[in-house]
Amino acid sequence: MPKPKGRLTTPLVRDGGALRPASWDEALDRAAAGFAAARATDASTSFGIFSCSKASNEMNFLAQKFARQVMGTNNIDSCNRT
Repeated sequence: MPKPKGRLTTPLVRDGGALRPASWDEALDRAAAGFAAARATDASTSFGIFSCSKASNEMNFLAQKFARQVMGTNNIDSCNRT
């Protein structure tokens, strides 16, 4: 099956302003480090989640649980009002 044109097939990470291909392990490690840094600096003001009204109730529930219990923030919003 041909790959759709213009679709990413590998993660990209930023090195000094430029994007470069990376392994999934490296990309996930960087994402985890970013979450840890947000928690360390006060996630209540440095982290937020924007969920989608088209997602299931279960997915939105997990998003708010992650924000509140793991990240320690109440900064949660969705596009339900639009």
